[in-house]
Amino acid sequence: MSKIRFEAKLSKIGSWIIIKLPKNVSNKLPSRGVVMINGSINDFEFQAPLEPDGKGSHWLKVEKNMMQRIKGDAITIEAEVMKVWPEPKVPADLKKALASTKTAQATWMDITPNARWDWIRWIGSTKNLETRKKRIGVALSKMDAGNRRPCCFNRNSCTDVSVSNNGVLIDSIEK
Repeated sequence: MSKIRFEAKLSKIGSWIIIKLPKNVSNKLPSRGVVMINGSINDFEFQAPLEPDGKGSHWLKVEKNMMQRIKGDAITIEAEVMKVWPEPKVPADLKKALASTKTAQATWMDITPNARWDWIRWIGSTKNLETRKKRIGVALSKMDAGNRRPCCFNRNSCTDVSVSNNGVLIDSIEK
């Protein structure tokens, strides 16, 4: 896939600053689910996931280091889809649970970074702490049995509970 280039405006959901991809740009991506990119915003280079919005498009969280480089409201983004995904940051509770079982840990180490992102996104797609604990237990059980991905997981839903409701990105306000 060649580079995509588009103009966008910043939006805000709670304390988060995001960029919503225009639908026609999102349609050029290889998946309705998470897509990893190498990109630049106004010549500031970054690597990040384009998260699904649960409505068939994508969005990008603007990190603090990105915000420091953005001048004005109109921004230009250039991005290229990554073929090899970076390793995800493993949450402490999942890391501890994986350390408790050699079989699940072996499966975890054998799966692709893309699959690890799926497990982390599925586990984290709930606001309920008890549900999260249950999902970690289910994940360990599934990985102990050799399962490489969570079953029944909608990869096209918005799984960051800070900015979504029922798998759909909350409406944002243009900044």
